[in-house]
Amino acid sequence: MYAVVGCSECSMLWVIEGRPETSQCPRCGHRRAYAKRRKFVTTDDEAHAREVRASILANRQGHGDAFADLASFAEMEAEIDAVGPSDETYLEGAGVDPEAVAAAGERAGGSPGESRSRRETVRAALRELDEPTAEDVVAYARERGVEESYVRRALEKLARAGEVTENGGVYRLV
Repeated sequence: MYAVVGCSECSMLWVIEGRPETSQCPRCGHRRAYAKRRKFVTTDDEAHAREVRASILANRQGHGDAFADLASFAEMEAEIDAVGPSDETYLEGAGVDPEAVAAAGERAGGSPGESRSRRETVRAALRELDEPTAEDVVAYARERGVEESYVRRALEKLARAGEVTENGGVYRLV
C-alpha cells in the first residue's frame, strides 16, 4: 500500500510505502507517527500515488490546469525512448562511427550497455563462483580480459579493506 502524506511543519508531500510506525519528513526531518500523518490518498498502485502527489503540488503552484493536460507518468515513461535522437544518431553527431562502437563492444565481450571495470569483474567472480579460490577468480577474470597480476592485487586489497574474507584458500564477499 502507498500513501501520499504531508508534513505539518513544512508542508512537504511525499509517498510512503507500507505502514511504518513513524515517518520522517525528507525536507525538515520532523518525525511523526504514521497514524497521525495526514494521508491525502492511500492506494495499492505506486503510480497512482505519484500522480496524486504531483497533482497536489501543481495545484499549489497554480498549474493545475497545465498538469491536467499532461499524460500520466506511466504513459510518459512508455514514450521516453521515442524522445530525442537514437544512439546511432547521437554518436554520428558527435563524430563517432556507431559501427566501430558496436565492434569495440563485441571485442570487449559484453552486450551493449554492459561493461565492467576490472575491480567489478573480480567482485562478480567472488559473487558468482561457488567457493572461489584465487585460481578460480583469476581464471574467471582472465576470460573477461583481466590480467592475473591485477586480480591477485585486487584480492589482497579487498581482504585488507575487509570487503572479502579468505579462509582455507576460499574467498567470500563480506
